[in-house]
Amino acid sequence: MGKLILGMNVSLDGYVDDLAGGLVMGPPSQKHFNYWIETIQGLAGSIYGRRMYEVMRYWDEDHPEWDEALRTFAIAWRKLPKWVVSRALSSVGPNATLITGDIETQVRELKARIGGTISVSGPELAGLMTRLGLIDEYHLHLRPFVLGRGKPFFHEARPPLRLISNAMIDEDTVHLVYVPA
Repeated sequence: MGKLILGMNVSLDGYVDDLAGGLVMGPPSQKHFNYWIETIQGLAGSIYGRRMYEVMRYWDEDHPEWDEALRTFAIAWRKLPKWVVSRALSSVGPNATLITGDIETQVRELKARIGGTISVSGPELAGLMTRLGLIDEYHLHLRPFVLGRGKPFFHEARPPLRLISNAMIDEDTVHLVYVPA
């Protein structure tokens, strides 16, 4: 049986998106980016909301300015089975499957069928998955920024949580892992 994990960079005031395309928080350090590479390489798959999937499609094509770490991330992302929850899309890209209709049933079936860790990406989708009781762990990569507005990590959901681990990823980023209480 699969385990659904929501893992995202989050500001000190709880936002994952600064509404300015990530310009305020900026890119993660090299050490933190390497952590994301290792994480994605260990996943059994990923479930995306439409907006986050469209952002991540950037990794579908190589870019000449990329360094080795960016290429490594892109290769891992392309290999990863992806499921995209959307009512607006009629098709998705390579190695991706569209989920429409009864989202809860389809995700529960996916979770039962796929062994390993499945990431959930996108704050609105994560809010839905939280309300449905589908998220097994919440991984917050707490970064030293105060955004003041944007999309919150816990979009329309306020689950009771229990901290099970914490670790420093780099000199500025703390990895907090919570499970539903």
